[in-house]
Amino acid sequence: MITCALAASLALACLGAGTASAFAPAPPLLRARSGLGATGGDGEGGGTALAPEAALEAAPEAVNPRKVGLSLMLDDGTRKSHSMAENTAFVSGFFKGIGTRDAFAELVTSLYFVYAAMEQEFSAATDAGVRALDYPELRRVGALERDMEYFYGTEWRDTIRPSPAARRYVSRIREVAGPGGDPALLIAHQYTRYLGDLFGGQMMGGMATRSLGLEAGRGTSFYEFSEIPDTQAFIDEWYRALNELDLTEEQQQAIVDEANLVFALNIEIFEELDGSPLQAMLMLVVNSLKEKLGF
Repeated sequence: MITCALAASLALACLGAGTASAFAPAPPLLRARSGLGATGGDGEGGGTALAPEAALEAAPEAVNPRKVGLSLMLDDGTRKSHSMAENTAFVSGFFKGIGTRDAFAELVTSLYFVYAAMEQEFSAATDAGVRALDYPELRRVGALERDMEYFYGTEWRDTIRPSPAARRYVSRIREVAGPGGDPALLIAHQYTRYLGDLFGGQMMGGMATRSLGLEAGRGTSFYEFSEIPDTQAFIDEWYRALNELDLTEEQQQAIVDEANLVFALNIEIFEELDGSPLQAMLMLVVNSLKEKLGF
């Protein structure tokens, strides 16, 4: 009998070697640097051109924004606290979500309620950190509304209801942002959801399309960031802005703790889905092979 782990490996292999890396943090962007040396030896300005090796040695090394400050705290603090079981539950839960069209529509519905609450609170926020990290290119409600119409029709607002896990997630967002809460903790929600969407969104949207046989570009608008042409450059910029926030060590640790809670809330959304991860993985393998063979 094919195990879920084996099926997952087969599915990722069929999608290409680069696909599996989307589950892991992306590497830092390597930026080309101009003006490493002076003008040519015989040119105006009298400078002496550096040899390529010397130019590389003279160039200041770019600091990876993920390796310092709150960015490092969040990446390390969330990575170390997530057990293998939790990470497996997250990936397995996504495969459940793409097991059937109904399960995926259920997942999209939960995400709609979560993002509607998050982005409403981001718009109302007065916290300087939340506002600094609230890039309009990241907003997802508009894309989710298009997906909802695809799955439920034009009257979708009259037919959907939040699931129990979605209600708990929304309740936490309101609690953090509301009276007596700590609005700065919304940064953890921005970090956990938006960066996760950017790192793995394109891959996950493609997997859903293949597994469910969706029309290209339909029902997966949530995973598309058309206003962000260079994902890694944008993520680096977001991390830099995060590191520049004026936060105490206590505030930073509270944000890390909240990010771990958000991860758990996301797992709950996946766990309540009715789809079969094994069915999704096998369909992904079959449809990917058909695509590669030209059927």
